[in-house]
Amino acid sequence: MDLTEFWRIVETARSTATADRPFDAALVDVLATRPASDVLAYEERFEEMTAAIYRWDVWAAAYLIGGGCSDDSFMDFRAGLVALGREWYEKASARPDALAENPVVAEDATVGGVDYVFYEEVNYAARTAYERITGAEDFYEACTRHRAARGEEDRTPVDMGEEFDFDDEAEMHRRFPRLSALFLDDDGTHESGDAA
Repeated sequence: MDLTEFWRIVETARSTATADRPFDAALVDVLATRPASDVLAYEERFEEMTAAIYRWDVWAAAYLIGGGCSDDSFMDFRAGLVALGREWYEKASARPDALAENPVVAEDATVGGVDYVFYEEVNYAARTAYERITGAEDFYEACTRHRAARGEEDRTPVDMGEEFDFDDEAEMHRRFPRLSALFLDDDGTHESGDAA
């Protein structure tokens, strides 16, 4: 599955999501209309997209937005960036501080507890769709078989970039001036969020 098709699926789900049928449910519904092989291909691309943003700078942005960010929360954050759509995914990938311009992130800064960007359920949308289509519970084994059939090996980890101290207020302000302005108090403590 190429990137255009991957993002077409995401955008279709985004455009059909409602308050009663959130994005993750809409994504499952969109994927479940396709053959199981497409769902496996979607998952492969989803894993590539979330692995590509497994970087210290993106993690630091998640740390600011969430008031902390564990390994599991960072997995959910990366899924949430996919859920925001191609434009925001690419902005965050190029410059994580640009997330300060995102309406959901801005709402979280003022209201707190929105947590849409930490979107755990998106990680499991393909599995749920696959199980709906096939009735089988061997999704991860099927993913392994799909990769092997295509001659794909496990990918080497991406370069995470330069590691730095997320609790260093001056460093965070220097690297993320806009997110720091939204999420750090003058004393360097977090104003809102709780994704740790």
